[in-house]
Amino acid sequence: MNGSEAFRVFRALHHGPTPLLLPNAWDHASGAALTAAGFSAVGTTSLGVAASAGLRDGRGDTLAETAALAAVLVELPVPISVDIEAGLHTEASDVADWAAELAESGIAGINVEDGRPEGLAAVESQCALIAAIADRAPGLFLNARVDTHWLVAEPPSVEAALSRARRYVAAGADGIFVPGITEPADIALLARELSVPLNVLAVPGGLDVSGLAKLGVRRISTGSLLFRTAVAAAVDTATALREGRPIDSAAYSYAALDRFAARRGRPER
Repeated sequence: MNGSEAFRVFRALHHGPTPLLLPNAWDHASGAALTAAGFSAVGTTSLGVAASAGLRDGRGDTLAETAALAAVLVELPVPISVDIEAGLHTEASDVADWAAELAESGIAGINVEDGRPEGLAAVESQCALIAAIADRAPGLFLNARVDTHWLVAEPPSVEAALSRARRYVAAGADGIFVPGITEPADIALLARELSVPLNVLAVPGGLDVSGLAKLGVRRISTGSLLFRTAVAAAVDTATALREGRPIDSAAYSYAALDRFAARRGRPER
């Protein structure tokens, strides 16, 4: 899928009859498997990328790993959105230049967060970062993550999230992602007040796609859930073998996973 087509398709998926359910991959195999399962777009998970490389998430240490993953996932026949943490560069101009390179390679979107190891970024500096990216890569779907519900010590405020979100939209964000928000009334308020699609995180036991759609949500991300589930399933399978227990986890065949790699660089039929 070329860049202009990926941009168009990915944007349209945020305005379809149902919310875009965006599963997050951490390597080529997971991305290819999700594509084969019929998902219309695939994102990446920064935790999955970092942990797979033995690195901490959110520390800005995974530029090489994130770029390498983007380079192989972009070969898949669906739009790809890349989680770039806080930018994986020190200067906003460098983040913007890299975002433009990702867009030129065919990546359809990025997710950039305002969380930092020490807390929330200053709104002004985050707006400058978003504006720089939007200026250098105008076709790229820029999803701005608002981490108020994860990083604020006191009870999270939907008003605080909305205030940041409005500033980010004014700076050039195409979508707003508020992970950690679960109160239906707060989700509905954000969806109603924002002029761009609202993205929330899928929460096991929480509202399903239909329920979130009724609140106005347009994009639902799985975040690190799939990666964490896969690692847990691998450990459970290994311990079941060690302990003589039945293996409950379903597994792809060797041939199926090998075929995903064999199709790299070839158009899907």
